[in-house]
Amino acid sequence: MGKKLAVFGWALYDFANTIFSMNVISLYFVLWVTVDNRCEDVVYSIVLSGSLFLAAVAEPLLGAVSDIFKKRIPFLVFFTLLACAFTAVLGIAKTLFMALAVFVLANFCYQTATVFYNALLAKVAGGEEVGRVSGLGAGLGYLGAIVGLIVTRPFVMKYGHQAAFIPTAVLFFLFSLPCFFLVKEEGVFSSGGRLKIQLGSIFLRIKETFMHSEKYPGLLRFLVAAFIFLNAVNTVIVFMSVYLKKVGRFSDSELISLYLVSTLMALAGAFVFGTVVDRVGAKKSLVLSLMIWTISLFAGAFAFSRIMFWIVAPLIGIALGSVWTASRALVVKLTPEDKLGEVFGLLGTVGKSSAIIGPLIWGGTIFLFGFLGVSKYRLGILIQSLFILSGWFIVRKVPEERE
Repeated sequence: MGKKLAVFGWALYDFANTIFSMNVISLYFVLWVTVDNRCEDVVYSIVLSGSLFLAAVAEPLLGAVSDIFKKRIPFLVFFTLLACAFTAVLGIAKTLFMALAVFVLANFCYQTATVFYNALLAKVAGGEEVGRVSGLGAGLGYLGAIVGLIVTRPFVMKYGHQAAFIPTAVLFFLFSLPCFFLVKEEGVFSSGGRLKIQLGSIFLRIKETFMHSEKYPGLLRFLVAAFIFLNAVNTVIVFMSVYLKKVGRFSDSELISLYLVSTLMALAGAFVFGTVVDRVGAKKSLVLSLMIWTISLFAGAFAFSRIMFWIVAPLIGIALGSVWTASRALVVKLTPEDKLGEVFGLLGTVGKSSAIIGPLIWGGTIFLFGFLGVSKYRLGILIQSLFILSGWFIVRKVPEERE
């Protein structure tokens, strides 16, 4: 029973933080900036990239610190509480500049917290259940996104996009609490004195991972592949609402309905791929997921009817749910448990770096090819599909698990 409660508490954190991801990053904040305040897409791209850059620098170091202390929960609690607080401030920000600055802080804390959350996967899941537990978390995450959309929708419909942020902060906080209390870690959190002694070794630990990569077969190849395919994944997450709004000409109400359907498919994809991972392996599952991504983006670039958008968006939902489930499980399979914090930190750096480059490529494409009209968005999607295809090619040569 204790293990089941720990698994439930861990997975429920995915439910909580995906509410933030959906409502703030993917939907309402980008619309508040680009539509309500009439800013160019590139403004949001730059601000988002800045927050991701800060997280990319900090995550491997903080992940290595959590490995040294053999503790994840204290770091998870600290950064989650900050993320919730800054998200609430977004709801009362009076100026665009203030909101953009607070968004940088909120997103930094949200992104950093996921490192410690992901590193807890090996603790709460047995060796043969990594896929199922990862899929459960990802599935509940998308269920959380649906709940978040439903709860905040009345506020948005009545008061506008900015009204979503305070309810989002409250939901994020409440559904994070079970993870804080149900997932148990052995030992006592050490004093700061130990950190001073170990601080110099943190860089050596990270350097050792790269200098002696033969100890971790396939890990660096996977990180390279992830850097490439996450360019597209992160870009689609951020700009899918803009694409559907300007190319598909969806209204706010239609957009939320489409997001709900797509998120249900992401939930299904996460649950199904959790079982697939445990049966055929994390690597093969990730290869299949990237193929779904490639097909989805190509179809989205050439979607000209409303029916096509209603087909492609749920397909992208399946791809989203499956790629996180398989990627997280593959990291656990390739990494020793005493380096999970560091490696998930490195994966965070890889993801954030690609999330900086991807949106900048998107924003640059939209800006440079503005003369194409709406077709500039289709070109942007086609370019992102090439990142997915390149990542798929590299992932095929990653081993299934660490020897």
